[in-house]
Amino acid sequence: MEEVLLARIQFASTTLFHFIFVPLSIGLALIIAIMQTMYVVKKDEIYLKMTKFWSVFFLINFAIGVVTGIIQEFQFGMNWSAYSRFVGDIFGAPLAVEALLAFFLESTFIGIWIFGWNKLPKKLHLACIWLVSIGTVMSAFWILAANSFMQNPTGYVLQNGRAEMNDVVAVLTNEKLWVAFPHTIFGSFATGAFFVVGVSAWYLIKKRKVDFFKKSLTISLVVGMLSGLGIAFTGHAQAQYLMHAQPMKMAAAEALWEDSGDPAAWTLFAKIDVENRETTKRIDIPYMLSYLTYSEFKGKVSGMNALEQQMIDKHGEGEYLPPVKTTFWSFRIMVVTGGTLLGLGAMGLFLLFRKKIVESVWFLRLLIVGIFLPFIGNSFGWIMSEMGRQPWVVNGLMKTADGISPNVSAGQILFSLISFSTIYTILGIIMVVLFVKFIQRGPEEQPEEDVSATDPFETGGAGHAIK
Repeated sequence: MEEVLLARIQFASTTLFHFIFVPLSIGLALIIAIMQTMYVVKKDEIYLKMTKFWSVFFLINFAIGVVTGIIQEFQFGMNWSAYSRFVGDIFGAPLAVEALLAFFLESTFIGIWIFGWNKLPKKLHLACIWLVSIGTVMSAFWILAANSFMQNPTGYVLQNGRAEMNDVVAVLTNEKLWVAFPHTIFGSFATGAFFVVGVSAWYLIKKRKVDFFKKSLTISLVVGMLSGLGIAFTGHAQAQYLMHAQPMKMAAAEALWEDSGDPAAWTLFAKIDVENRETTKRIDIPYMLSYLTYSEFKGKVSGMNALEQQMIDKHGEGEYLPPVKTTFWSFRIMVVTGGTLLGLGAMGLFLLFRKKIVESVWFLRLLIVGIFLPFIGNSFGWIMSEMGRQPWVVNGLMKTADGISPNVSAGQILFSLISFSTIYTILGIIMVVLFVKFIQRGPEEQPEEDVSATDPFETGGAGHAIK
């Protein structure tokens, strides 16, 4: 069982690290596209400077994110060969489409966009960054299509010891996909928005380029606020989905051992005793859980004891409880970070409306801290989603312990875990150093020479080749 634990730790570490970069890329691509659109429409040079300044962070993040994604996929093939064989016919198709369609769309038009400044007509150049933004969103769609099969298998038939796709429409209309996709995308938009908000707030405190960063702050606060509302509404849809498709995850997220009363209260805080299967010292909000799960102030929620007995009756004797404490607290951390982002967005827009945001240094400092909140919310939302599905790697079809590679030893997994962690640490340091460098430099100082708009053949090429 040591191999299972190490393989799970490696999956968690590689995925969580990769998931730092993905939402930031999606969010920054949208905001940069909006800024460039405002430049083309208003013909105001300040929006052009904003587009170029924020694109530096997008490109650094995108490049490092691609590297982390390759490592993340490598560990899949190395540690989870039994799982890959079981779901390869279904899991592989969305991943292939993601690579061949969405990722190539992003990569191709990023290149055209970078080297197309001053060469392409403005509107055609603008279309390139919008295609990059659409590509990042479509990439997330196909990844979530694969993940949704793990949460809620649809469109398959079991034969030859594998799950084989027999209905692609059912795979792409999976209910889990259509509640997780908008929730993830709004979370990504919020990640990019609050990164721009936080960095802009730092500049406003320093009184550097006030007009430039006030405009950046305004655009990103609007995107952040709208994204926060989107996160809240799509999160509500996720709760309703869980109630009928993955009730054990919902019960674990509430540390609910026995069936709730009717109406059901949502627990804000509790002391959880997994060994004795009891939850005490609850601080409850009456009616709230019923509303979250049914959109009305009545209805009860099944407890883990009854749901586990149903699983034993269906699948045989075994352990069917997910890690209750992790699922419970991950849910609350995600909710608290989402609510805090909404509050920051609303307060920021209010101060902008009152024309007092530049003088509100205390609030600007909060916005700097707010940079980290979407990353925390994204990570704990993912932890809740994946841990709440345990002990299944494919819900109801394959247990996690059955999915690992039979011929990879614990020592080999530990070696690769240490190696990957070292690589990720180096990549993380590189990203932080580059971000800090460009933040400190600011938009007022341009590179010594911008060679992106010149033709190397016209200048002999050698001068640029050594840059």
